[in-house]
Amino acid sequence: MFDTEGEIPLLRQLRREILFARERVYQIARPTPLERIDDFGTAEVFIKREDLSPIKAYKWRGAYNRMAILSSEEKTRGVVTASAGNHAQGVALAAAALGIDALVYMPLTTPLVKQRAVAKHGGDRVEVILSGDSYDEACNAALEHAKQAELVYIHAYDDLHVMAGQGTLADEVVMSGEGPFDVAYLQIGGGGMAAGVATWLKTYYPDIHLVGVEGAGQASMKTAVENDAPTRLDELDIFCDGTAVRQAGDIPFEVCRELIDEFITVTNTEVSEAIRLGWDRLRSLAEPSGAMGIAGAWKQRELLDGKKVLTVLCGANIDFNRLAAIATDVGEDDRALHYFRIQIPERGGTMLQLLDDAFDGVAIRAFQYGKNNPDTAWPLFGLTVSETALENLRGSLREKGYTFQEVQNPDEISYRLIPLRGDLLTAPLFLDLEFYERPGALHSYMTKTIRGRGSFCYFNYLYSGERVGRALIGIDFESEGERDEFARSLPDSGEGFRSCQPLGEAAVAHLLG
Repeated sequence: MFDTEGEIPLLRQLRREILFARERVYQIARPTPLERIDDFGTAEVFIKREDLSPIKAYKWRGAYNRMAILSSEEKTRGVVTASAGNHAQGVALAAAALGIDALVYMPLTTPLVKQRAVAKHGGDRVEVILSGDSYDEACNAALEHAKQAELVYIHAYDDLHVMAGQGTLADEVVMSGEGPFDVAYLQIGGGGMAAGVATWLKTYYPDIHLVGVEGAGQASMKTAVENDAPTRLDELDIFCDGTAVRQAGDIPFEVCRELIDEFITVTNTEVSEAIRLGWDRLRSLAEPSGAMGIAGAWKQRELLDGKKVLTVLCGANIDFNRLAAIATDVGEDDRALHYFRIQIPERGGTMLQLLDDAFDGVAIRAFQYGKNNPDTAWPLFGLTVSETALENLRGSLREKGYTFQEVQNPDEISYRLIPLRGDLLTAPLFLDLEFYERPGALHSYMTKTIRGRGSFCYFNYLYSGERVGRALIGIDFESEGERDEFARSLPDSGEGFRSCQPLGEAAVAHLLG
């Protein structure tokens, strides 16, 4: 047990409230499972599956615990809250169960899936009010309404009883019998969940090392600890929308600075990798904030050999429309996604020569190029490679004399920017190609079909995860006669590709401006 001598009074109070919360939260839901995830070396890594709760997130615990202790008069008057999604669902669930009317303020940018979930859980007890473009604006509007109408405001994280409710998930970890744990990775937004869970884990596993995980562009708790007070962030990244809080809560701050041993940040790409990891290993599709704990453990996996590790998958309320962008940003298994710009002379044959020289057996996930300079080209490649293959690629490029740049999340990929100067072309032909997504298929097609017959002037390909890849290829010929002859001899399908058709005249005219 944790040595309580010298601890701040707040910790004793929070510990007591977690015990009381035990008596309340299970009136509306059951404990969530603790599952082991494989392939972390010799570390034993367990994930608390809060995505399997009634609202697919842990927030029901704190919301219900806080609302269950309202006085009869407060329950009759109703409550107000603000949330970007999961806390709102928790309040809605509690409102329906306790017979309390609730006004839920949500940003105008809240995905429809989360708005519908609030309505589903709350029924006629809940009214959703869309206000402002951010959580802060919705929160300010909700607080103002609560003040004017004299209603209780149910805070998403800066409330002792909300924090105590979240702490019950740690009680389930302790009761599972899988402990003691050596390390735990706890994602942090406002800090309510991290504070409640940290308090309980330190109580029963006093030697545990607690790591607070925040998004690289939203590290409000790390900033607060560094400044010795909650500090408002000027800029806020909202990729991990569930933890996008400009300023850590006052009460969670007091707890986290006492109990969290280390703070780390994870990038959006690392979070996307963690989402993929959860899907591959557990068939669980976490929302970005829900996967941050896994991202932290994966980032530090080389430090975890021989340790027993706890992470929390704290939410799975992801907007389906975000999946494509997330998938675009990740690698496969132990192969990470890397982007290269490589300089080649702007003349026929050099593109295929580059592929021959350095890309044999490399999985190309993105390939973008448009002719916009008469002398020099800088095609952009997205590649999934292991660390060993990455070093081999760099070595091959240097050995062959190529100038190259490694870039992170280039705008060309994000916005599909492929400049093409039609005045530099003589007789272009654009092909709509479908090829089988297997190593070497695209390279083989280009070598057998195009080598020696024209020069590349355009390439637009992005991996979609399907068994068939799609690319738009531009080839420039020295004369219209050569172009037309090539087009006549072009097979509709063949080895390695399913379909190849010339692009329509209207689309070509649009492409060339």
